[in-house]
Amino acid sequence: MSYFPEFDKAVADLREWMSLRKEQGGLVASQEKALLKALRAATRKLEKMPVPPALASREPSDLEEIRALRPRGPRKLKVTLSKEALADRMRGAWLGRSAGCVLGIPCEGMTKSAIRNAAKTLGMKYPLSDYWTIDPKPGAGADHLHYGVTPRKKFLKGRIDKIGGDDDLIYTELGLLILEEYGPDFTPADVGTAWLKYLPMACTAEDIALKNLKKGVKPPATADKDNPYIDWIGADIRSDPWGYAAPGWPERAAEYAWRDAVVSHKATGIHGEMFFSAVIAAAFAVDDPIEAIKIGLTEIPKDCRTAEAVRSALAACKKDNDWGKTTDRILARYKGMSMAHTLNNAELTVAGLYYGKKDFGRTIALTVMGGEDTDCTGATAGSILGAVLGARRLPGKWTAAFGDRVESYIIGKRNWRTSSIVRRFVKVAMRSL
Repeated sequence: MSYFPEFDKAVADLREWMSLRKEQGGLVASQEKALLKALRAATRKLEKMPVPPALASREPSDLEEIRALRPRGPRKLKVTLSKEALADRMRGAWLGRSAGCVLGIPCEGMTKSAIRNAAKTLGMKYPLSDYWTIDPKPGAGADHLHYGVTPRKKFLKGRIDKIGGDDDLIYTELGLLILEEYGPDFTPADVGTAWLKYLPMACTAEDIALKNLKKGVKPPATADKDNPYIDWIGADIRSDPWGYAAPGWPERAAEYAWRDAVVSHKATGIHGEMFFSAVIAAAFAVDDPIEAIKIGLTEIPKDCRTAEAVRSALAACKKDNDWGKTTDRILARYKGMSMAHTLNNAELTVAGLYYGKKDFGRTIALTVMGGEDTDCTGATAGSILGAVLGARRLPGKWTAAFGDRVESYIIGKRNWRTSSIVRRFVKVAMRSL
Protein backbone atom coordinates (compact mmCIF):
# COMPACT_ATOMS: atom_id res chain seq x y z
CA MET A 1 0.00 0.00 0.00
CA SER A 2 1.27 3.48 -0.83
CA TYR A 3 0.21 7.11 -0.64
CA PHE A 4 1.32 7.51 -4.27
CA PRO A 5 0.24 4.46 -6.33
CA GLU A 6 0.31 6.28 -9.68
CA PHE A 7 3.78 7.67 -8.98
CA ASP A 8 5.06 4.27 -7.87
CA LYS A 9 3.68 2.64 -11.03
CA ALA A 10 5.23 5.30 -13.23
CA VAL A 11 8.64 4.78 -11.61
CA ALA A 12 8.30 1.00 -11.96
CA ASP A 13 7.30 1.34 -15.64
CA LEU A 14 10.25 3.66 -16.27
CA ARG A 15 12.66 1.18 -14.69
CA GLU A 16 11.34 -1.67 -16.81
CA TRP A 17 11.60 0.35 -20.03
CA MET A 18 15.17 1.34 -19.18
CA SER A 19 16.01 -2.29 -18.43
CA LEU A 20 14.46 -3.47 -21.70
CA ARG A 21 16.37 -0.96 -23.84
CA LYS A 22 19.63 -1.69 -22.02
CA GLU A 23 19.18 -5.42 -22.58
CA GLN A 24 18.58 -4.72 -26.27
CA GLY A 25 21.88 -2.87 -26.48
CA GLY A 26 20.46 0.63 -26.27
CA LEU A 27 22.45 3.49 -24.80
CA VAL A 28 20.44 4.60 -21.77
CA ALA A 29 23.24 6.05 -19.63
CA SER A 30 22.45 9.64 -20.60
CA GLN A 31 18.76 9.20 -19.75
CA GLU A 32 19.70 7.62 -16.43
CA LYS A 33 22.03 10.51 -15.60
CA ALA A 34 19.39 13.11 -16.43
CA LEU A 35 16.71 11.29 -14.43
CA LEU A 36 18.99 10.95 -11.43
CA LYS A 37 19.78 14.65 -11.53
CA ALA A 38 16.08 15.52 -11.65
CA LEU A 39 15.24 13.09 -8.86
CA ARG A 40 17.98 14.42 -6.60
CA ALA A 41 16.87 17.99 -7.22
CA ALA A 42 13.28 17.07 -6.34
CA THR A 43 14.50 15.26 -3.20
CA ARG A 44 16.47 18.31 -2.04
CA LYS A 45 13.45 20.52 -2.66
CA LEU A 46 11.24 18.27 -0.52
CA GLU A 47 13.92 18.08 2.16
CA LYS A 48 14.04 21.89 2.40
CA MET A 49 10.26 22.28 2.44
CA PRO A 50 9.28 23.70 5.86
CA VAL A 51 6.93 21.92 8.22
CA PRO A 52 3.54 23.73 8.16
CA PRO A 53 3.60 26.33 10.95
CA ALA A 54 0.40 25.01 12.55
CA LEU A 55 2.02 21.60 13.00
CA ALA A 56 5.46 22.91 13.94
CA SER A 57 3.99 24.98 16.76
CA ARG A 58 2.51 21.92 18.46
CA GLU A 59 5.32 19.50 17.61
CA PRO A 60 8.61 20.94 18.94
CA SER A 61 11.82 18.96 19.21
CA ASP A 62 13.42 21.09 21.95
CA LEU A 63 13.03 19.63 25.44
CA GLU A 64 11.93 22.81 27.18
CA GLU A 65 9.43 23.58 24.42
CA ILE A 66 8.07 20.04 24.70
CA ARG A 67 7.68 20.42 28.45
CA ALA A 68 5.90 23.73 28.05
CA LEU A 69 3.18 22.00 25.99
CA ARG A 70 2.59 19.04 28.31
CA PRO A 71 -0.69 18.60 30.17
CA ARG A 72 -0.64 18.31 33.94
CA GLY A 73 0.88 15.12 35.21
CA PRO A 74 2.35 13.44 38.27
CA ARG A 75 5.93 13.77 36.94
CA LYS A 76 7.10 11.39 39.67
CA LEU A 77 5.16 8.60 41.37
CA LYS A 78 5.61 7.05 44.77
CA VAL A 79 7.42 3.71 44.50
CA THR A 80 7.37 1.45 47.54
CA LEU A 81 9.00 -1.60 45.97
CA SER A 82 11.70 -3.46 47.84
CA LYS A 83 14.89 -4.19 45.93
CA GLU A 84 13.67 -7.76 45.44
CA ALA A 85 10.27 -6.61 44.14
CA LEU A 86 11.95 -4.12 41.83
CA ALA A 87 14.16 -6.89 40.48
CA ASP A 88 11.09 -9.04 39.79
CA ARG A 89 9.40 -6.20 37.92
CA MET A 90 12.61 -5.47 36.01
CA ARG A 91 12.96 -9.10 35.03
CA GLY A 92 9.31 -9.12 34.00
CA ALA A 93 9.83 -6.06 31.81
CA TRP A 94 12.92 -7.49 30.09
CA LEU A 95 11.45 -10.95 29.60
CA GLY A 96 8.15 -9.40 28.50
CA ARG A 97 9.94 -7.32 25.91
CA SER A 98 11.90 -10.33 24.73
CA ALA A 99 8.84 -12.57 24.44
CA GLY A 100 6.84 -9.98 22.50
CA CYS A 101 9.78 -9.38 20.19
CA VAL A 102 10.41 -13.08 19.52
CA LEU A 103 6.71 -13.63 18.79
CA GLY A 104 6.69 -10.73 16.35
CA ILE A 105 9.93 -11.38 14.47
CA PRO A 106 8.68 -14.13 12.10
CA CYS A 107 5.75 -11.98 10.89
CA GLU A 108 7.48 -8.57 10.91
CA GLY A 109 6.06 -6.34 8.17
CA MET A 110 3.10 -8.59 7.41
CA THR A 111 -0.40 -7.14 7.31
CA LYS A 112 -3.11 -8.13 9.75
CA SER A 113 -4.91 -10.16 7.09
CA ALA A 114 -1.70 -11.87 5.94
CA ILE A 115 -0.93 -12.91 9.53
CA ARG A 116 -4.44 -14.28 9.98
CA ASN A 117 -4.22 -16.23 6.72
CA ALA A 118 -0.76 -17.58 7.57
CA ALA A 119 -1.92 -18.79 11.01
CA LYS A 120 -4.92 -20.57 9.50
CA THR A 121 -2.87 -22.09 6.68
CA LEU A 122 -0.32 -23.40 9.18
CA GLY A 123 -3.06 -24.84 11.40
CA MET A 124 -2.39 -22.51 14.31
CA LYS A 125 -4.87 -20.77 16.55
CA TYR A 126 -5.80 -17.20 15.69
CA PRO A 127 -5.00 -15.00 17.48
CA LEU A 128 -1.88 -16.98 18.28
CA SER A 129 -1.66 -18.55 21.71
CA ASP A 130 2.00 -19.54 21.43
CA TYR A 131 5.10 -18.85 19.34
CA TRP A 132 5.03 -19.58 15.62
CA THR A 133 5.76 -23.28 14.99
CA ILE A 134 6.43 -22.76 11.27
CA ASP A 135 7.87 -19.65 9.62
CA PRO A 136 4.98 -17.59 8.18
CA LYS A 137 7.49 -15.97 5.78
CA PRO A 138 9.56 -18.94 4.60
CA GLY A 139 11.22 -16.92 1.85
CA ALA A 140 12.61 -14.35 4.26
CA GLY A 141 16.08 -15.92 4.38
CA ALA A 142 18.10 -17.88 6.88
CA ASP A 143 19.04 -14.98 9.15
CA HIS A 144 16.82 -12.40 10.77
CA LEU A 145 17.26 -9.30 8.62
CA HIS A 146 21.01 -9.07 7.88
CA TYR A 147 22.64 -9.11 11.28
CA GLY A 148 24.05 -12.60 10.80
CA VAL A 149 23.69 -13.33 14.52
CA THR A 150 20.63 -15.47 15.20
CA PRO A 151 19.26 -17.82 12.50
CA ARG A 152 15.63 -17.08 11.71
CA LYS A 153 14.58 -20.59 12.70
CA LYS A 154 15.71 -19.82 16.26
CA PHE A 155 12.61 -17.62 16.70
CA LEU A 156 10.24 -20.58 16.21
CA LYS A 157 8.69 -22.76 18.93
CA GLY A 158 10.78 -25.82 19.68
CA ARG A 159 13.92 -24.14 18.40
CA ILE A 160 14.12 -21.21 20.79
CA ASP A 161 17.01 -21.76 23.22
CA LYS A 162 17.94 -18.16 23.98
CA ILE A 163 16.82 -14.57 23.46
CA GLY A 164 18.05 -13.94 19.93
CA GLY A 165 19.66 -10.85 18.47
CA ASP A 166 17.30 -8.12 17.26
CA ASP A 167 17.43 -4.32 17.12
CA ASP A 168 14.39 -4.15 19.41
CA LEU A 169 16.53 -5.78 22.09
CA ILE A 170 20.07 -4.58 21.42
CA TYR A 171 19.10 -0.92 21.91
CA THR A 172 17.93 -1.84 25.41
CA GLU A 173 21.35 -3.40 26.02
CA LEU A 174 23.05 -0.37 24.48
CA GLY A 175 21.06 1.96 26.71
CA LEU A 176 22.31 0.03 29.72
CA LEU A 177 25.90 0.48 28.56
CA ILE A 178 25.33 4.22 28.10
CA LEU A 179 23.88 4.54 31.60
CA GLU A 180 26.77 2.58 33.10
CA GLU A 181 29.56 4.30 31.21
CA TYR A 182 28.30 7.89 31.29
CA GLY A 183 25.94 7.92 34.27
CA PRO A 184 22.55 9.62 34.63
CA ASP A 185 23.90 12.89 33.19
CA PHE A 186 24.75 11.36 29.81
CA THR A 187 24.34 13.66 26.81
CA PRO A 188 23.32 13.22 23.17
CA ALA A 189 27.02 13.44 22.36
CA ASP A 190 27.66 10.48 24.69
CA VAL A 191 24.93 8.53 22.89
CA GLY A 192 26.65 9.28 19.59
CA THR A 193 30.00 8.12 20.96
CA ALA A 194 28.41 4.88 22.16
CA TRP A 195 26.84 4.28 18.76
CA LEU A 196 30.22 4.63 17.07
CA LYS A 197 31.77 2.25 19.58
CA TYR A 198 29.09 -0.43 19.68
CA LEU A 199 26.85 -0.40 16.57
CA PRO A 200 28.07 -2.36 13.54
CA MET A 201 25.03 -1.27 11.53
CA ALA A 202 21.59 0.30 11.87
CA CYS A 203 18.36 0.78 9.93
CA THR A 204 16.43 3.79 8.58
CA ALA A 205 16.88 6.89 10.79
CA GLU A 206 19.55 5.21 12.90
CA ASP A 207 21.45 4.23 9.76
CA ILE A 208 21.42 7.86 8.56
CA ALA A 209 22.50 9.14 11.99
CA LEU A 210 25.27 6.54 12.27
CA LYS A 211 26.62 7.51 8.85
CA ASN A 212 26.52 11.18 9.84
CA LEU A 213 28.36 10.38 13.08
CA LYS A 214 31.08 8.63 11.09
CA LYS A 215 31.44 11.78 8.98
CA GLY A 216 32.08 13.79 12.13
CA VAL A 217 28.62 15.36 12.44
CA LYS A 218 27.66 16.00 16.07
CA PRO A 219 24.23 15.34 17.65
CA PRO A 220 21.56 16.59 17.28
CA ALA A 221 22.61 17.64 13.75
CA THR A 222 23.01 13.91 13.03
CA ALA A 223 19.22 13.71 12.70
CA ASP A 224 18.95 16.52 10.16
CA LYS A 225 20.75 15.59 6.96
CA ASP A 226 19.33 13.16 4.36
CA ASN A 227 16.86 11.72 6.88
CA PRO A 228 13.26 11.16 5.74
CA TYR A 229 12.77 8.69 8.60
CA ILE A 230 12.61 11.18 11.49
CA ASP A 231 8.98 10.21 12.33
CA TRP A 232 9.58 6.45 12.15
CA ILE A 233 9.60 3.91 14.97
CA GLY A 234 13.37 3.61 15.41
CA ALA A 235 13.44 6.00 18.36
CA ASP A 236 10.53 4.52 20.25
CA ILE A 237 12.03 1.01 20.14
CA ARG A 238 14.87 2.56 22.16
CA SER A 239 12.48 3.58 24.97
CA ASP A 240 12.98 0.75 27.43
CA PRO A 241 16.32 1.42 29.11
CA TRP A 242 15.21 4.91 30.10
CA GLY A 243 11.99 3.64 31.69
CA TYR A 244 13.93 0.86 33.44
CA ALA A 245 16.44 3.42 34.75
CA ALA A 246 13.76 5.66 36.26
CA PRO A 247 11.03 3.41 37.70
CA GLY A 248 8.11 5.50 38.90
CA TRP A 249 9.66 8.67 37.51
CA PRO A 250 8.10 9.25 34.06
CA GLU A 251 9.45 12.78 33.74
CA ARG A 252 13.04 11.60 34.23
CA ALA A 253 12.54 8.66 31.85
CA ALA A 254 11.14 11.00 29.18
CA GLU A 255 14.14 13.31 29.58
CA TYR A 256 16.55 10.39 29.18
CA ALA A 257 14.59 9.37 26.08
CA TRP A 258 14.84 12.88 24.64
CA ARG A 259 18.64 12.86 25.01
CA ASP A 260 18.73 9.57 23.10
CA ALA A 261 16.09 10.33 20.47
CA VAL A 262 17.56 13.62 19.19
CA VAL A 263 20.53 11.73 17.77
CA SER A 264 18.34 10.33 14.98
CA HIS A 265 14.81 11.76 15.13
CA LYS A 266 12.76 14.94 15.28
CA ALA A 267 9.31 15.89 16.60
CA THR A 268 7.01 12.84 16.28
CA GLY A 269 9.91 10.41 16.43
CA ILE A 270 11.16 12.05 19.63
CA HIS A 271 7.68 12.19 21.15
CA GLY A 272 7.18 8.47 20.51
CA GLU A 273 10.29 7.55 22.46
CA MET A 274 9.52 9.99 25.27
CA PHE A 275 5.96 8.68 25.55
CA PHE A 276 6.81 4.99 25.77
CA SER A 277 9.73 5.63 28.14
CA ALA A 278 7.36 7.50 30.45
CA VAL A 279 4.78 4.69 30.17
CA ILE A 280 7.36 2.06 31.09
CA ALA A 281 8.59 4.13 34.04
CA ALA A 282 5.01 4.51 35.25
CA ALA A 283 4.38 0.78 34.81
CA PHE A 284 6.71 0.07 37.74
CA ALA A 285 4.45 2.09 40.05
CA VAL A 286 0.92 1.15 38.94
CA ASP A 287 -1.01 -2.08 38.48
CA ASP A 288 -2.76 -1.27 35.19
CA PRO A 289 -1.05 -0.70 31.82
CA ILE A 290 -3.81 1.66 30.67
CA GLU A 291 -3.16 3.87 33.68
CA ALA A 292 0.52 3.86 32.73
CA ILE A 293 -0.41 4.91 29.18
CA LYS A 294 -2.45 7.82 30.48
CA ILE A 295 0.46 8.93 32.66
CA GLY A 296 2.79 8.66 29.66
CA LEU A 297 0.61 11.13 27.77
CA THR A 298 1.45 13.79 30.37
CA GLU A 299 5.10 13.84 29.30
CA ILE A 300 4.63 14.85 25.65
CA PRO A 301 2.90 17.85 24.01
CA LYS A 302 -0.83 17.60 24.54
CA ASP A 303 -1.70 18.28 20.89
CA CYS A 304 1.16 16.50 19.13
CA ARG A 305 0.31 13.74 16.69
CA THR A 306 1.60 11.01 18.99
CA ALA A 307 -0.71 12.14 21.80
CA GLU A 308 -3.62 12.40 19.38
CA ALA A 309 -2.92 8.88 18.09
CA VAL A 310 -2.84 7.37 21.57
CA ARG A 311 -6.03 9.15 22.62
CA SER A 312 -7.70 8.07 19.39
CA ALA A 313 -6.77 4.43 20.03
CA LEU A 314 -8.08 4.55 23.60
CA ALA A 315 -11.33 6.13 22.44
CA ALA A 316 -11.78 3.54 19.70
CA CYS A 317 -11.19 0.68 22.15
CA LYS A 318 -13.79 2.06 24.54
CA LYS A 319 -16.30 2.65 21.76
CA ASP A 320 -15.85 -0.59 19.82
CA ASN A 321 -15.25 -3.12 22.57
CA ASP A 322 -14.02 -5.34 19.74
CA TRP A 323 -10.32 -5.86 18.92
CA GLY A 324 -10.94 -6.68 15.27
CA LYS A 325 -13.06 -3.61 14.68
CA THR A 326 -10.64 -1.32 16.48
CA THR A 327 -7.56 -2.56 14.65
CA ASP A 328 -9.37 -2.33 11.30
CA ARG A 329 -10.23 1.27 12.18
CA ILE A 330 -6.58 2.02 13.06
CA LEU A 331 -5.20 0.43 9.90
CA ALA A 332 -7.72 2.28 7.72
CA ARG A 333 -6.77 5.57 9.34
CA TYR A 334 -3.12 5.09 8.40
CA LYS A 335 -3.56 3.53 4.98
CA GLY A 336 -0.45 4.22 2.93
CA MET A 337 1.79 4.92 5.93
CA SER A 338 5.02 2.96 6.30
CA MET A 339 4.71 -0.16 8.40
CA ALA A 340 7.62 1.24 10.46
CA HIS A 341 6.07 4.60 11.40
CA THR A 342 5.64 5.75 15.00
CA LEU A 343 1.92 6.58 14.85
CA ASN A 344 0.24 3.48 13.41
CA ASN A 345 2.34 1.17 15.56
CA ALA A 346 1.67 3.21 18.69
CA GLU A 347 -2.07 2.81 18.18
CA LEU A 348 -1.77 -0.94 17.59
CA THR A 349 0.31 -1.27 20.75
CA VAL A 350 -2.31 0.59 22.79
CA ALA A 351 -5.06 -1.61 21.36
CA GLY A 352 -3.15 -4.77 22.23
CA LEU A 353 -2.66 -3.63 25.82
CA TYR A 354 -6.30 -2.56 26.16
CA TYR A 355 -7.86 -5.75 24.81
CA GLY A 356 -5.25 -7.98 26.44
CA LYS A 357 -6.77 -7.10 29.82
CA LYS A 358 -3.54 -7.85 31.73
CA ASP A 359 -3.35 -11.38 30.31
CA PHE A 360 0.28 -11.50 29.14
CA GLY A 361 -0.01 -14.03 26.35
CA ARG A 362 -3.20 -12.51 24.99
CA THR A 363 -1.68 -9.03 25.12
CA ILE A 364 1.43 -9.77 23.07
CA ALA A 365 -0.54 -12.00 20.68
CA LEU A 366 -3.20 -9.36 19.97
CA THR A 367 -0.55 -6.68 19.57
CA VAL A 368 1.43 -8.75 17.08
CA MET A 369 -1.69 -9.93 15.23
CA GLY A 370 -2.44 -6.30 14.34
CA GLY A 371 0.40 -6.45 11.84
CA GLU A 372 2.87 -3.76 10.72
CA ASP A 373 6.15 -3.62 12.70
CA THR A 374 5.22 -6.60 14.83
CA ASP A 375 8.50 -7.27 16.64
CA CYS A 376 8.52 -3.62 17.75
CA THR A 377 4.90 -3.50 18.92
CA GLY A 378 5.00 -6.91 20.56
CA ALA A 379 8.20 -5.99 22.40
CA THR A 380 6.83 -2.69 23.68
CA ALA A 381 3.53 -4.16 24.84
CA GLY A 382 5.38 -7.02 26.52
CA SER A 383 7.74 -4.67 28.30
CA ILE A 384 4.96 -2.46 29.66
CA LEU A 385 2.82 -5.35 30.90
CA GLY A 386 5.88 -7.23 32.14
CA ALA A 387 6.81 -4.24 34.32
CA VAL A 388 3.29 -4.16 35.72
CA LEU A 389 3.07 -7.90 36.43
CA GLY A 390 6.62 -8.85 37.30
CA ALA A 391 8.41 -12.01 36.16
CA ARG A 392 6.69 -14.29 38.67
CA ARG A 393 3.34 -13.61 37.02
CA LEU A 394 4.51 -14.25 33.46
CA PRO A 395 3.47 -17.67 32.06
CA GLY A 396 6.44 -19.99 31.70
CA LYS A 397 5.35 -20.98 28.18
CA TRP A 398 6.52 -17.57 27.01
CA THR A 399 9.81 -17.32 28.92
CA ALA A 400 11.15 -20.73 30.00
CA ALA A 401 12.77 -21.57 26.65
CA PHE A 402 15.04 -18.52 26.84
CA GLY A 403 17.02 -19.88 29.76
CA ASP A 404 19.54 -17.24 30.84
CA ARG A 405 21.18 -16.74 27.44
CA VAL A 406 20.93 -13.57 25.34
CA GLU A 407 22.52 -13.07 21.94
CA SER A 408 23.43 -9.64 20.58
CA TYR A 409 25.21 -7.99 17.66
CA ILE A 410 26.73 -5.18 19.76
CA ILE A 411 30.43 -4.92 18.95
CA GLY A 412 32.44 -6.74 21.60
CA LYS A 413 29.29 -7.65 23.55
CA ARG A 414 27.79 -10.58 21.66
CA ASN A 415 26.85 -12.73 24.66
CA TRP A 416 24.70 -11.54 27.58
CA ARG A 417 22.69 -13.11 30.39
CA THR A 418 19.23 -12.11 31.51
CA SER A 419 20.29 -12.38 35.14
CA SER A 420 23.12 -9.90 34.53
CA ILE A 421 20.94 -7.49 32.54
CA VAL A 422 18.35 -7.41 35.32
CA ARG A 423 20.91 -7.03 38.10
CA ARG A 424 22.65 -4.17 36.29
CA PHE A 425 19.41 -2.32 35.49
CA VAL A 426 18.33 -2.63 39.11
CA LYS A 427 21.62 -1.07 40.18
CA VAL A 428 21.08 1.82 37.77
CA ALA A 429 17.43 2.19 38.81
CA MET A 430 18.25 2.39 42.50
CA ARG A 431 19.79 5.83 41.84
CA SER A 432 16.29 7.13 41.02
CA LEU A 433 14.48 5.70 44.05
